[in-house]
Amino acid sequence: MPARRLVALYLGTAHVSLACAFFLTAWNPFAVAGFFYHARIIAIVHLVTIGWIALSILGMAYVVLPLACGVALPVRRGDYVAYSLVVIGLVGMVAHFWIGEFGGMAWSAATAALGIMHVVARAGVAMRQARVAPAVKLHLYFATANLAGAVSMGVLLGFDKAYPFLPGYVLSNVFAHAHLAAVGWVLMTVMGLGYRLVPMVLPAAMPSGRSLYASALLLEAGVAGLFLSLTMRSSLTLVFALFIVAAFLCFAAHVLWMVARPRRPPHHRTHTDFAVHHLCAAGACLLLACVCGITLTVVSTSEATMRVALLYGVLGLLGGLAQAIVGFERRLLPMAASCWDLQDGGDVPPVPRRPVATAPTFLMWIVGVPLVAAGFFVNGAAVLASGAWLLFAASLLMWLDVFLLLSPRQRQRAGALRRRPAQSRIAD
Repeated sequence: MPARRLVALYLGTAHVSLACAFFLTAWNPFAVAGFFYHARIIAIVHLVTIGWIALSILGMAYVVLPLACGVALPVRRGDYVAYSLVVIGLVGMVAHFWIGEFGGMAWSAATAALGIMHVVARAGVAMRQARVAPAVKLHLYFATANLAGAVSMGVLLGFDKAYPFLPGYVLSNVFAHAHLAAVGWVLMTVMGLGYRLVPMVLPAAMPSGRSLYASALLLEAGVAGLFLSLTMRSSLTLVFALFIVAAFLCFAAHVLWMVARPRRPPHHRTHTDFAVHHLCAAGACLLLACVCGITLTVVSTSEATMRVALLYGVLGLLGGLAQAIVGFERRLLPMAASCWDLQDGGDVPPVPRRPVATAPTFLMWIVGVPLVAAGFFVNGAAVLASGAWLLFAASLLMWLDVFLLLSPRQRQRAGALRRRPAQSRIAD
């Protein structure tokens, strides 16, 4: 297992970023409601995409690779430098977006891109030795390539805002960048690692075979074609969107296969598993987002379609991808904390860790996401603020989980237990 400190830095910053996104939305919903392409809502979107999703993936990579893939990703000095670059770039991007200063925003985006690519490249090299199916590796290799394209396009779009030079329609370029990042990197990563992580979360049998290649090939063909068709404003957008939907359905079919082959859970798990509930809610939101996305490709542009676009973004990004990260984290982080406790406690078996306030957090997400989506769809500030306040409270509870699970005080407790007399430990 890697150093606990770096993982705590990544996840702690990710939760702060998510809380800031919800707080800014709830504090002044009039500043973000309405048409989606303006500087302040883009700043909040990047707090969710880079601040929450990217930082969570980067931090959990140091945990997922040892626990789920059987390969070490040791922490080096350069990893702390990469973390600093991502945080500095994120703060600079959000601040410059908020004040409408796009030159500084572009340089900040380049700074964050360097840190992100450093960790993803290290993880990609480590995956060559991982004890996983080749199809799982293919998902992650595709995701790495898509991330390189997404961050390059994002930096170019940043400089294009300050010094216009890119050809084509600006909104089409922005949509292409957004889909390459969200679908090409995040969804591809979630699907690839999902073949390893979903059986751990349920628990269930692990799928194998050539059928795992289908989701990778379909999704890569769809996202590459969608990127090109959006930048070129081609009529083939619907075809490639259907490829993406087909990839998602292939992955969903494998998940149903896992659900039909359950395994006995550890004795310390409760019957109400909110990590699974979060993943189910995320899957439902992604399915609804697919419906909205297909609708946007077949209808002409109008005021109504702009509202559907907002609904599509909230369901896909917040309700789907962001909540999937919540589900995986609420299962993997207690497992990682127990492993660290075992390392710190020597021969003392670690007490299984459990997240706090799991039911209230899930209820806040399950109510807050539809309220935020409805607030954007109907342009209702009060509805939007209500959902954002609920999600802000949920993000604070999740941050408390990270603090309790990764605090040094947990190590002190393990050390104190190890120093107790042997007779006392045997009596326990």
